[in-house]
Amino acid sequence: MTAKVTPLPTRVTWFLENPLIRIAVPVLIMGLTLFVLHKLATDVSWNDVKSDFGHATPRSIAFAIGWMVLSFAALSFYDVLAVRSVAPGQVPARIARYAGMAGTAISNLLGLSYLTGTAVRYRIYASLGLDLSKVAGLIATSWIAFWLGLLAILGVLLCAHPVGLSTVLPISPGFEMGLGLALLAALAGLFFWLARGGRRLTLGGFGFDLPAPGLAARLMGAGVGDLICAALTLYVLMPSDLAHSFPWFFVVFTGAIAFGVLSHAPGGLGVFEATMIAGLGAGGRSDVLAALVLYRLVYFVLPFIVAVASLAVIWLRNQRLAVGRSVSWVYRLARPIVPLASSGIALLAGTILLVSGNLPADDERLGVLRDILPMSFIEASHLVGSVTGLLLVVISRGLYRRLFRAWAIAMFLMGVGFVASLAKGLDWGEAASMLTTITLLGAFRSVFYRVETASVFRLNGAWMVSILALLAAVFWIGLFAYSHVDYSNELWWQFALHSDASRFLRASLVIALIMAGIALNSVLNTRTRPRGAMPIPDIVRKLVAQSEDAEAQIALLGDKNFLISDDGRAYISFGDTGRSLITKGEPVGDYDAGCQLIWQLREKADKAGKLCAFYAVTPRYLPTYLDLGLSILKIGEVARVDLQGFTLDGSEKKDFRHARSRMMRDGYVFSIIPSDEVAAILPELRGISDRWLASKQGEEKAFALGCFDEAYLGNFDHAVMRHTETGRITAFANLMRSAHHHELSLDLMRHDPDGPKMAMDALFGEMLMWGSAQGYRWFCLGAAPFAGLDNHQLSSLWNRIGGFVYAHGEQFYHFEGLRAFKQKFAPVWTPNYLACPGGLATPRVLYEVNTLISGGLRGLIR
Repeated sequence: MTAKVTPLPTRVTWFLENPLIRIAVPVLIMGLTLFVLHKLATDVSWNDVKSDFGHATPRSIAFAIGWMVLSFAALSFYDVLAVRSVAPGQVPARIARYAGMAGTAISNLLGLSYLTGTAVRYRIYASLGLDLSKVAGLIATSWIAFWLGLLAILGVLLCAHPVGLSTVLPISPGFEMGLGLALLAALAGLFFWLARGGRRLTLGGFGFDLPAPGLAARLMGAGVGDLICAALTLYVLMPSDLAHSFPWFFVVFTGAIAFGVLSHAPGGLGVFEATMIAGLGAGGRSDVLAALVLYRLVYFVLPFIVAVASLAVIWLRNQRLAVGRSVSWVYRLARPIVPLASSGIALLAGTILLVSGNLPADDERLGVLRDILPMSFIEASHLVGSVTGLLLVVISRGLYRRLFRAWAIAMFLMGVGFVASLAKGLDWGEAASMLTTITLLGAFRSVFYRVETASVFRLNGAWMVSILALLAAVFWIGLFAYSHVDYSNELWWQFALHSDASRFLRASLVIALIMAGIALNSVLNTRTRPRGAMPIPDIVRKLVAQSEDAEAQIALLGDKNFLISDDGRAYISFGDTGRSLITKGEPVGDYDAGCQLIWQLREKADKAGKLCAFYAVTPRYLPTYLDLGLSILKIGEVARVDLQGFTLDGSEKKDFRHARSRMMRDGYVFSIIPSDEVAAILPELRGISDRWLASKQGEEKAFALGCFDEAYLGNFDHAVMRHTETGRITAFANLMRSAHHHELSLDLMRHDPDGPKMAMDALFGEMLMWGSAQGYRWFCLGAAPFAGLDNHQLSSLWNRIGGFVYAHGEQFYHFEGLRAFKQKFAPVWTPNYLACPGGLATPRVLYEVNTLISGGLRGLIR
C-alpha cells in the first residue's frame, strides 16, 4: 500500500521557496532578538555575568556534561534506527551512530541547519553507496523520530497538567487535556496504521518504506531521550529558583530551539538566548546569562571539539596508512565530514576573535603590555584581531567547498589572530585556541585541493544571512558589555589604555564597512560567466577526420575546449559554464585513451570545484561513467538509416517521392557544393538562414547544434536545391562525412520560407539517395529528445518526468512528431544518455546543458 503526500497549494509553495521570504524571515527574527535582548539585559552588567560564570559549581557542570553525553547518545540512535528501516544491512550500526553524533555536533555549531545538517548525512551515506532516494528516506525517518518524541512529550505534559505549564500555554485545563489526548490519540492512530501492513511514503518523487510499529516506537523513544536530555543539560545549569518546573522549562526550551533554527544564525546564537530569557521571565538576571554561556560551551563547543579532534586522528592515521585507504570504512566516513568540520573550525576561531574584541580586556595584563608595547600597537592589534575574526568567518564557506586558497588564507589569518591575541591584551587562552585551530587545519591539508577562480570572499544568500545574524549577535555582546558607558561622540577618538568601549566602536564600524563591501561584491558578481573556448588544435582536426562518427565534426564549431591524451590518440571536447564542465558526446579516438580522458576531465572538474557531466553519449563508455559514480539518464534516442540498398519506395516515404518529383518539375535540381567552393555561396546561404530564423522566431543554438558560422560551415560540403534557370538556392544542408564511408549526417538544414514548401523533404530524400549511391553505410538523422523513456509508475523519477514531457510537450517542442518523422525511414534506434552526478545536482546539470545550447531559460523558451 502506498501513501502519497498531497502537494502543497501553489501559493504556499511559492511563499516557502521565495528567496526574499527566506531572507526576510531570519532578518526579522534577528531584529526582534536584538530588541528583546537589549530590553531584557538592561540592568545586567558584564562583570556580574563573569562573576556568576566563575561561581558555577563543578557538580552542576558535571551533570550538564553527563546529560549532554546522554543526549548525543540518544540522537545517534536516530541514524541507527533509520538505517534499519530504510537501508537494512547496508550501513553498519557503528557508522550510523558516529554519523549521527559527529554530524549533529558539527551542524549545531555551523547553523544553516537546512544545509549543514542534511549535507553531513547526505555526504556520509552517499559516500557509502546509498542512492539519493535512500538518503532522503533516512533523513526523513530521522525527522520522524524527532517529531514522534516531541509529540509524545507534549501529549503527556498536556494530559498531566504540570504546575507552571499554564504560564506558557494560557489555555483552560479542559482544552489542555483535550489537546493532550488528541496528540496521544494521533500517535496511537499512527501506530495502528503502521501495524496494518507495510507503508510507503512518497515525497518529492522519492519513496521510502515507513518503519514498522516496533521500530517506530524505538524511534520515538530515541526522540524522547534526545529532547529531554538536551533540555536537562541547560536545566541543571539554571538558577534553582527558575528551575522549579521542568515541564514549563521544556516547552520554553523547545520554542527557543525552533526560533534558533529559523534565524539561520550559527547555533541559533542570540535568538535561543533571547527566547529562553523572555520565556522564563528572567530579564535582568546575570546568573541566567552565565548559565546560557555555559550551556553553549557544554552542548555546542565541547561536542564540536571532540568530533573534530576524532576526525583529525582518523585523518592523520589514514594519511600514514595510505595502503588500503579505499576499503577503510573509517576513512570513507571521515572524508565527507572534514570540509564541514574545517568550516566549523574557522567559524569558531573567527567568532572567538570577534567576541574577544567586543569585551573589556584584563586590566592587569594591559598593565604589563603598557611597559612593553606602544599604545598605537595595542590599538592596531585590537582592530586587526576583530577584522581577522570577520575574515575567518567569511572564509569558512571556502573551506566548506574545499578550496586551497581558502585553506591557505585561513592558516595565515589564524597566525595573525595568534599575534593579535597576545598584542592586544595577552589573552593566552585565545592565543592557544588559534594555535589549536592551526594544528587541526594543518592536519586536514590534503582535503583542500580545489583551485576555483572565483573569489573566496564571495558569499551566496544563505551564508550571507547566517554571517549577518552572527555579527548582529556579536555586536549585541559588545553593547551589553559596555552598557554602563554613556555614549558620546568623543568615544570615537579616545585612545587610552582602558578605552575598551572606544576600541569596540571603532572595530565595529570597520567590520560593518568590510562586511558591506563583501556583501556588495557578492551581489554584483553572483553570475558565473562561461569561459571562452580554445582554438581547435591540429590533432583534433586529424582525429575528427579519422573518426567513423560523423557527429564528431561538431567539435569544429569553435565553442568548446579540448582535453587531449598525452600520446595524441584521443580527445574529448567540453564546454565550461563556470560552474560545470560538460562534454558534447564521448571521447573521439582510441578507446583506452578515451577512458583515461574521462577520468582526467572528472579530476579537472573536481579540482576546480565544478560539476562534471557527459552529454549525449552512447553505451560505449557506460562502465567508465559508472566507475566515476555518475548517474546514467536516458535523454532520448538517435536514429540511423541503413543506406545499403536504400530507396524511396514504400508508402511511408511517399511524401519524399512526391516532393522530389514536384521539385524536379518546377526546375529545381540537387547538387553537392565541395567545401573549397562554399565560400562563394555563403552570402546567399546567410540570407536563407536569416529568413528561416525569422520565420521560426528562434535564436541560433550552440554546443550540441551547429549555427550559421562561416568558419564552421567552410569545413563541409553542402547539399543544395537550386533552380536551374535562376541559379537561386532555396534549401541547403552541410554534410558531415565520417572516415571510411561509415556514416553520413547533417547539422544545419535550412530553407527559404518564401520558396517551395516541400524543398526540405526533397533535399532530405536526395541526400539519403546520394549517400547510398556514394557507398555510405549509415545516415544519422540525429536524436529524438525524450524518446524511448518508459513512463511507468515504477520507473525512476527522471524517466517519469521525461516521459511526461515527451507525451505532453507538443505545444512547446514537437517531440513525438520529430520521432514520427524520422521513423518514416525505418531507422535503427540507439539510446542517448546523460552521465552526471545524481541527486540534487541533476537539475543543475540539465540547466547548465541548456545554458550551453540555448543560452539560458530565455533561449530555451524562444
